[in-house]
Amino acid sequence: MAQTLSGTLVDTLRTRIVNGEIAPGEKLPSEPRLATEHGVSRTVVREAIGRLNLEGLVHTRRGSGSYALTPPAADADGGARPLARSLEDRLALVEYRLALETEAAALAATRRTPTQLAALADRLDLLAASDGHPATAMQHDFAFHRLVAESAANRFLLESLDRLGPQMIAMPRGRLDRHDGGRFAAVVQEHRAVLAALEARDPLAASAAMRVHLAGSRRRLLQESGHPTAP
Repeated sequence: MAQTLSGTLVDTLRTRIVNGEIAPGEKLPSEPRLATEHGVSRTVVREAIGRLNLEGLVHTRRGSGSYALTPPAADADGGARPLARSLEDRLALVEYRLALETEAAALAATRRTPTQLAALADRLDLLAASDGHPATAMQHDFAFHRLVAESAANRFLLESLDRLGPQMIAMPRGRLDRHDGGRFAAVVQEHRAVLAALEARDPLAASAAMRVHLAGSRRRLLQESGHPTAP
């Protein structure tokens, strides 16, 4: 019976995470609260959270709680694509973004409108203000990159980013395990460099700034994974 209850709770929490009701980086309700809300024992809750950890949807910090990770994106047929769980997959995603977003930035530098530029500046301010709130930061980060693609005025570039969704701004466990203001400040500064190039209508600088930012993302992934080649 406990296994059935655990499976039901897994399905419920999985749905809430995939649907965005529990956003990436957001802390799940406490174990006692989940037990009370769903009328199950704390043992059942622990089993369910353990399964979600194995699925890559939740990361549990000892002494802090459990946090939602980035859910899988949906395929065109409505099914879920596998999560980019491995370091290899996450690095491959950065490589894809390098090919896609450096060109999007270059095009945006010459095609962006004043309204789009103002929207990018506003979104960057929101990103900068979200330090310490990883779920909010991830949403603003993705929105900034989506605005760059939108400013490129090429629907195929924009559709590619929309297909990836916020999953492309992966919520690594490292962001949840520690607060690193210096690292966050570097991410914000990399975005500022992209914005400055768009303001200057300089396509080469915009492409280079985006490349520097995504190369930084790759470096941070390697550092968080403890990869021996990480600087």
